[in-house]
Amino acid sequence: MLSPNQDEHAHSKDPVKYGELVILGYNGSLPGGDRGRKKSRFALYRRAKANGVRPSTVHILTNPQDSKAINTHGRQSSPLTLSPNQAVNSKGHHSISFTLSRNQTVVVEYCHDPDTDMFQIGRSTESPIDFVVTDTTGGSKETEDSSVSPSTISRFACRVVCQRHPPYTARIYAAGFDSSKNIFLGEKATKWKNPDGHMDGLTTNGVLVMHPEGFPDDSKQGAWREISVCGDVYSLRETRSGPVRGQLASGESSALQDGSLVDLCGATLLWRTAEGLLRAPTLRHLDALRLELNAGRPQCPVGLNTLAFPSLPRSHSLEERQPWVYLACNHVHGHHDWGQRPERHREEGGGEEGGGVGGNRECPLCRSVGPYVPLWLGSEPALYVDAGAPTHTFTPCGHVCSERTARYWAETPLPHGTHAFRPTCPFCSTPLSPTPGFSRLIFQGPVD
Repeated sequence: MLSPNQDEHAHSKDPVKYGELVILGYNGSLPGGDRGRKKSRFALYRRAKANGVRPSTVHILTNPQDSKAINTHGRQSSPLTLSPNQAVNSKGHHSISFTLSRNQTVVVEYCHDPDTDMFQIGRSTESPIDFVVTDTTGGSKETEDSSVSPSTISRFACRVVCQRHPPYTARIYAAGFDSSKNIFLGEKATKWKNPDGHMDGLTTNGVLVMHPEGFPDDSKQGAWREISVCGDVYSLRETRSGPVRGQLASGESSALQDGSLVDLCGATLLWRTAEGLLRAPTLRHLDALRLELNAGRPQCPVGLNTLAFPSLPRSHSLEERQPWVYLACNHVHGHHDWGQRPERHREEGGGEEGGGVGGNRECPLCRSVGPYVPLWLGSEPALYVDAGAPTHTFTPCGHVCSERTARYWAETPLPHGTHAFRPTCPFCSTPLSPTPGFSRLIFQGPVD
């Protein structure tokens, strides 16, 4: 069996790679295909020229007409009190504005940092956004029309700042700078002054992060935390958009590590470091596992026809020899009409991945009654925690992967709604069945 091919990942002549952000739920590509800055995964490389910024001068505007107006005539380290006619607009500098009242705004000016690169993520398609992310709808029913329901992802959701020199640490911060290079926290936003005097705050729906321990070899889930605009770590609010911040998580860091999850309230992203990707299986390896599985010639006990998983990356439509499974007993069959329950309505439709399935079916081998769904190989390598054989399926969606990968994600609750958490399939974002949320497939070998 082919082992993960590190040469496939090698970029010896390419720029330094910090890592990749992968959106959970898309299984390798967006439904309509990856286009430009809107795609299912985003690689972060060292930029030709550093674009990072760091806090500089603090300004206090009294009765300001424009919170983006700051004094550019000096670079004093102490706060300045400015009247509106003294303040001038500085288009060339980044800034974060904290509106304390109608008569007072604190503006923190940021200056260029030659040692960091900044990457911004959000729903906006404006030029400051490097990675455009839209809401992920569970169950592989995503559409390209994101206007059906209001998005809960911020237009400028977060930013990742990477050190340009070893060890290339990547840190995450809530909120991103808009087209005018400003982050604006209005009167109603959750914000505060820290004991050391610097201002900080949270975005409306928050940016949540979970750092696992021992990922991927001996993975153990960490606690979900919220990241502030200035990159500090806090316990979660009572509800996602609650007005009161949680407690400071002393000793915890916003530095991303291999396997860190970032939730933007509508989409969850997985961070894989460049080193972690070298150890991860590749698409070529996953396809070799598929070929090995198909070489075993699994058969449908009813039709006695040989089953085969479609080639990777998978198509969106069902194929004639596609394996199906009875989730009540895990027996794998081909697609047939045996065992339909007349008292249950079964929708036939679709042809889309995971679609065309409804009601219950009776397994002809053991007479167990339950859902009958097509099987699909998980084809996003970054989501795997090992390179094991595809022996298990998530329930109820039918995505197939290794046992360790299935177990890890089934034991990893992801944010859902305003304050709930639930395990979901990482390949399609379908909420998983109650524990364990996955099962071992039972294939029937050839009779000859």
